[in-house]
Formats: sequence, structure tokens, C-alpha cells
Amino acid sequence: MLLALSQMSKIELKKYLKELSKEQLEEQLLDLYGRFKPVKVYYNFVFNPKEDKLLEESKFKISKEYFPTSGRRPKARRSVAQKQIKHYLQLGVEPSITADLMLYNIEVAQTYCADKTIKQASFYASMLKSFREAVKHVEQHGLLQEFGPRIGRIVETAKTQDWINAWAFEQEVTTVR
Repeated sequence: MLLALSQMSKIELKKYLKELSKEQLEEQLLDLYGRFKPVKVYYNFVFNPKEDKLLEESKFKISKEYFPTSGRRPKARRSVAQKQIKHYLQLGVEPSITADLMLYNIEVAQTYCADKTIKQASFYASMLKSFREAVKHVEQHGLLQEFGPRIGRIVETAKTQDWINAWAFEQEVTTVR
């Protein structure tokens, strides 16, 4: 007996859930777990987080965008990293692990740029957006002491590599400190 939740407010949902017995609640949760992959992924993470393994897999996916293991050309898509980061935020992964992944994304892009010149302005705009999101996340979670040096290296690398928006990276950091 699953109600149409899309039209139900949170208050109505709470009222509905209070009316159910423990067995009915368990039955609904098991049904959701079986039907919806995001629910299954969430509960699997909650009960067996393995954050280190998750981080390793995500870093591999991101690095593969710039340095493919097969013979294909690098795609360098920001969306791959954003999907991983969004997944971390939805699961409630430890903020410092999420920050690590956010900065890793930019660092890999900079490693790629050390050998290849990218002419598309959209790439640099995208990296700046990722950087701003990472700095904001680090600041919101009080992680500046831990990640400040990496943030500084990213800014210096952007300047050294003559990124067209290197000044904006530097400006972003000065507004935080």
C-alpha cells in the first residue's frame, strides 16, 4: 500500500508513517530497497560505507577522462566528476573525503594541461566553477587548514600554466581567507 508521495507534503508523510505498524514500515522499506536502485545504493553505503574504496573508484573514473587506459582520445568532461561529487553529497560522505575528490578533479585537469594546451574557454570556465564549488565546500565544513595548501597549489598551477582565468582562481581564494 504505497501512496503517491510526489504530491504528499513532508507533514502528510510523517502523519502517514505514524499510522503504520513497525511491520508495515519494514515491508515498505524492503519494497523500496528492491524497486529503486538509489535506495539500495544509499542503504548499502550507510551500513557498509567503505569510503576509501568509493574514493579510489571515483578518482579512477575522473583520471580516466583525461588519461584513458585504452587507446581512445581523452574526453576531459567535467560532468563525470560532477556526477561523482553529487553522488557523494547525496550519500552524505564525510566532507573531507568529498573535498579531496573535488580538488583531485581540478588537479588531474591541471596535470593534463601540463602536456596539452586546451584552447576552449569553456574548459577553463568549467574548472573555475569546480574550483569555486570546492573552495565553498571546504570553507563551509571548516576544512581550510587541511586543504588550504592544495587550494594554493591549484591557484599557483593555474598561473604557471597561463590559464585564461588564473586571476579568478586567485581572487576566489582571497575572498575566503
